[in-house]
Amino acid sequence: MKKGIIGKKLGMTQIFDEKGNVIPVTLIEAGPCVVAQKKTIENDGYEAVQLAYEDTTKKHVNKAQLGHFEKAGITPKRHLKEFRLEDCTGLEAGSVVTVDTFTAGEKVDITGITKGRGYTGCVKRWNHHVLRATHGTGPIHRQPGSMGVIDPARIFKNKKMPGQYGNEQVTILNLVAVKIDAEKNLIAVKGAVPGAKGGIVFIRDSVKA
Repeated sequence: MKKGIIGKKLGMTQIFDEKGNVIPVTLIEAGPCVVAQKKTIENDGYEAVQLAYEDTTKKHVNKAQLGHFEKAGITPKRHLKEFRLEDCTGLEAGSVVTVDTFTAGEKVDITGITKGRGYTGCVKRWNHHVLRATHGTGPIHRQPGSMGVIDPARIFKNKKMPGQYGNEQVTILNLVAVKIDAEKNLIAVKGAVPGAKGGIVFIRDSVKA
């Protein structure tokens, strides 16, 4: 990984390319982020930078966080994320990282928290088929069906069952950054991105690009 940034998902829209083709894109307000800490091989055993995003007030951070921000000489922030970069030269505590570090046409990997759907059944959670909605099937159209065989008379691990669905960290690989707007701190990415509107996402250059 050579670069990364923290952003906020704004929603989906569409743009047109030079040939008039419609491209569905997700708009992300990326940065500006401030370097809150720089980790080195001498002190920490590896190289990385910790980015801070979105201003907040002192009453919304605890004493440890406040001391951490004051040590870096920056104002309190809501979100922190560490990026292990191949080369951290030029990035010191207090440095600003903006969306123009990325270029249009570049492939990126985006990590976010998916929408939480609560406790759901097998049909919604695992896309199971439903029974026929006709006479003779009874009130079991969306139930999971047989749980297992008679012997060994138990349910095997990893069987697809009803349960908690969503609200998990997901990374989408090799998304194309269609457009970069440095003035408005916006990046338009082709396709969908995990999470709801207003959700925090982490953008990095694709390792397979």
